[in-house]
Amino acid sequence: MTMTDHPEREIRRAEPHAPGAGDDGADRDHPESPHERVNRRWNEILQETRVAQTGVQILFGFLLSVAFTPLFRELDPFDRGLYVVTVVLGASSTAALIAPVAMHRFLSGLRMKHEVVEAAGRFMACGMVMLALTIGCTLMLILDVVLPGAAAAALVGTVMFWFAVCWVLIPVRIRFKAGRRNN
Repeated sequence: MTMTDHPEREIRRAEPHAPGAGDDGADRDHPESPHERVNRRWNEILQETRVAQTGVQILFGFLLSVAFTPLFRELDPFDRGLYVVTVVLGASSTAALIAPVAMHRFLSGLRMKHEVVEAAGRFMACGMVMLALTIGCTLMLILDVVLPGAAAAALVGTVMFWFAVCWVLIPVRIRFKAGRRNN
Protein backbone atom coordinates (compact mmCIF):
# COMPACT_ATOMS: atom_id res chain seq x y z
CA MET A 1 0.00 0.00 0.00
CA THR A 2 1.33 3.42 -0.89
CA MET A 3 0.84 6.68 0.92
CA THR A 4 -1.86 7.79 -1.51
CA ASP A 5 -5.58 7.46 -0.91
CA HIS A 6 -7.69 4.70 -2.33
CA PRO A 7 -10.25 6.37 -4.60
CA GLU A 8 -12.86 3.72 -3.83
CA ARG A 9 -12.75 4.53 -0.10
CA GLU A 10 -14.93 7.49 0.73
CA ILE A 11 -14.10 9.47 3.84
CA ARG A 12 -17.35 10.46 5.50
CA ARG A 13 -17.28 14.04 6.72
CA ALA A 14 -19.88 16.64 7.44
CA GLU A 15 -19.83 20.05 5.86
CA PRO A 16 -18.10 22.56 8.18
CA HIS A 17 -21.45 24.21 8.92
CA ALA A 18 -23.34 20.96 9.56
CA PRO A 19 -24.60 20.15 13.04
CA GLY A 20 -22.19 17.90 14.89
CA ALA A 21 -19.25 18.89 12.75
CA GLY A 22 -15.99 19.16 14.68
CA ASP A 23 -13.46 21.94 14.21
CA ASP A 24 -11.56 19.71 11.78
CA GLY A 25 -14.62 19.04 9.60
CA ALA A 26 -15.20 15.48 10.85
CA ASP A 27 -18.80 14.42 11.45
CA ARG A 28 -19.20 13.42 15.10
CA ASP A 29 -21.91 10.89 14.20
CA HIS A 30 -19.43 9.12 11.92
CA PRO A 31 -15.97 9.61 13.46
CA GLU A 32 -12.96 9.12 11.24
CA SER A 33 -10.69 6.18 11.72
CA PRO A 34 -7.01 7.05 12.28
CA HIS A 35 -6.33 5.97 8.69
CA GLU A 36 -9.10 8.20 7.31
CA ARG A 37 -7.93 11.12 9.44
CA VAL A 38 -4.31 10.91 8.23
CA ASN A 39 -5.53 10.62 4.62
CA ARG A 40 -7.75 13.68 5.04
CA ARG A 41 -4.94 15.65 6.67
CA TRP A 42 -2.56 14.66 3.85
CA ASN A 43 -5.06 15.80 1.20
CA GLU A 44 -5.51 19.11 3.02
CA ILE A 45 -1.73 19.64 3.16
CA LEU A 46 -1.47 18.92 -0.57
CA GLN A 47 -4.15 21.52 -1.33
CA GLU A 48 -2.45 24.09 0.92
CA THR A 49 0.91 23.30 -0.67
CA ARG A 50 -0.46 23.88 -4.16
CA VAL A 51 -1.68 27.36 -3.24
CA ALA A 52 1.48 28.37 -1.38
CA GLN A 53 3.85 26.92 -4.00
CA THR A 54 2.21 28.88 -6.80
CA GLY A 55 2.59 32.16 -4.92
CA VAL A 56 6.17 31.61 -3.86
CA GLN A 57 7.24 30.42 -7.30
CA ILE A 58 5.78 33.49 -9.03
CA LEU A 59 7.38 35.78 -6.46
CA PHE A 60 10.71 33.97 -6.67
CA GLY A 61 10.71 34.17 -10.48
CA PHE A 62 10.10 37.92 -10.26
CA LEU A 63 12.94 38.30 -7.75
CA LEU A 64 15.38 36.41 -9.92
CA SER A 65 14.65 38.67 -12.88
CA VAL A 66 15.23 41.90 -10.90
CA ALA A 67 19.02 41.47 -10.87
CA PHE A 68 19.06 41.64 -14.67
CA THR A 69 17.24 44.97 -14.99
CA PRO A 70 19.09 48.24 -15.70
CA LEU A 71 17.82 49.85 -12.46
CA PHE A 72 19.41 47.12 -10.36
CA ARG A 73 22.87 48.60 -10.97
CA GLU A 74 21.68 51.86 -9.40
CA LEU A 75 20.56 50.33 -6.09
CA ASP A 76 22.38 51.51 -2.99
CA PRO A 77 24.20 49.00 -0.76
CA PHE A 78 21.21 48.68 1.62
CA ASP A 79 18.85 47.75 -1.22
CA ARG A 80 21.37 45.31 -2.73
CA GLY A 81 21.77 43.62 0.65
CA LEU A 82 18.00 43.53 1.09
CA TYR A 83 17.72 41.97 -2.35
CA VAL A 84 20.15 39.20 -1.41
CA VAL A 85 18.25 38.49 1.83
CA THR A 86 14.96 38.48 -0.10
CA VAL A 87 16.20 36.04 -2.74
CA VAL A 88 17.63 33.70 -0.08
CA LEU A 89 14.33 33.82 1.84
CA GLY A 90 12.41 33.14 -1.38
CA ALA A 91 14.60 30.15 -2.21
CA SER A 92 14.30 28.85 1.36
CA SER A 93 10.53 29.19 1.41
CA THR A 94 10.36 27.40 -1.95
CA ALA A 95 12.38 24.51 -0.49
CA ALA A 96 10.20 24.29 2.63
CA LEU A 97 6.94 24.43 0.66
CA ILE A 98 8.06 21.76 -1.82
CA ALA A 99 9.52 19.52 0.93
CA PRO A 100 6.22 17.69 1.61
CA VAL A 101 6.10 16.49 -2.00
CA ALA A 102 9.74 15.38 -1.93
CA MET A 103 9.23 13.59 1.39
CA HIS A 104 6.16 11.83 0.05
CA ARG A 105 8.03 10.67 -3.03
CA PHE A 106 11.04 9.50 -1.02
CA LEU A 107 9.01 7.70 1.68
CA SER A 108 6.11 6.42 -0.43
CA GLY A 109 5.21 2.83 0.28
CA LEU A 110 6.98 2.66 3.65
CA ARG A 111 3.76 3.03 5.69
CA MET A 112 4.96 6.24 7.28
CA LYS A 113 2.08 8.49 6.27
CA HIS A 114 1.43 9.76 9.80
CA GLU A 115 5.07 10.81 10.18
CA VAL A 116 5.07 12.41 6.72
CA VAL A 117 1.89 14.37 7.52
CA GLU A 118 3.37 15.66 10.80
CA ALA A 119 6.65 16.69 9.15
CA ALA A 120 4.85 18.18 6.13
CA GLY A 121 2.74 20.33 8.44
CA ARG A 122 5.88 21.67 10.08
CA PHE A 123 7.51 22.38 6.73
CA MET A 124 4.36 24.17 5.58
CA ALA A 125 4.34 26.39 8.68
CA CYS A 126 8.04 27.17 8.27
CA GLY A 127 7.57 27.85 4.55
CA MET A 128 4.65 30.18 5.23
CA VAL A 129 6.71 32.20 7.73
CA MET A 130 9.55 32.47 5.22
CA LEU A 131 7.05 33.39 2.49
CA ALA A 132 5.64 36.21 4.63
CA LEU A 133 9.19 37.44 5.28
CA THR A 134 9.97 37.22 1.56
CA ILE A 135 6.89 39.29 0.78
CA GLY A 136 7.82 41.83 3.46
CA CYS A 137 11.37 42.14 2.15
CA THR A 138 10.12 42.40 -1.45
CA LEU A 139 7.77 45.20 -0.41
CA MET A 140 10.58 46.97 1.41
CA LEU A 141 12.84 46.65 -1.61
CA ILE A 142 10.20 48.10 -3.94
CA LEU A 143 8.87 50.78 -1.60
CA ASP A 144 12.36 51.92 -0.56
CA VAL A 145 13.02 52.78 -4.20
CA VAL A 146 9.63 54.50 -4.66
CA LEU A 147 9.05 56.29 -1.31
CA PRO A 148 11.14 58.10 1.27
CA GLY A 149 12.65 55.69 3.88
CA ALA A 150 10.28 56.17 6.82
CA ALA A 151 7.13 55.91 4.70
CA ALA A 152 8.35 52.68 3.11
CA ALA A 153 9.16 51.14 6.49
CA ALA A 154 5.79 52.21 7.92
CA LEU A 155 3.88 50.67 5.01
CA VAL A 156 5.85 47.42 5.19
CA GLY A 157 5.28 47.26 8.95
CA THR A 158 1.55 47.76 8.41
CA VAL A 159 1.40 45.02 5.77
CA MET A 160 3.38 42.61 7.97
CA PHE A 161 1.02 43.36 10.85
CA TRP A 162 -1.88 42.52 8.52
CA PHE A 163 -0.18 39.20 7.66
CA ALA A 164 0.08 38.46 11.40
CA VAL A 165 -3.61 39.30 11.88
CA CYS A 166 -4.75 37.14 8.94
CA TRP A 167 -2.40 34.20 9.37
CA VAL A 168 -1.99 34.03 13.16
CA LEU A 169 -4.21 36.23 15.31
CA ILE A 170 -7.58 35.43 13.72
CA PRO A 171 -6.94 31.65 13.59
CA VAL A 172 -5.76 31.71 17.24
CA ARG A 173 -8.87 33.67 18.22
CA ILE A 174 -11.15 31.24 16.40
CA ARG A 175 -9.37 28.29 18.01
CA PHE A 176 -9.66 29.88 21.47
CA LYS A 177 -13.40 30.56 20.99
CA ALA A 178 -13.99 27.02 19.75
CA GLY A 179 -12.07 25.60 22.73
CA ARG A 180 -14.20 27.58 25.16
CA ARG A 181 -17.39 26.50 23.38
CA ASN A 182 -16.38 22.80 23.51
CA ASN A 183 -15.54 22.87 27.27
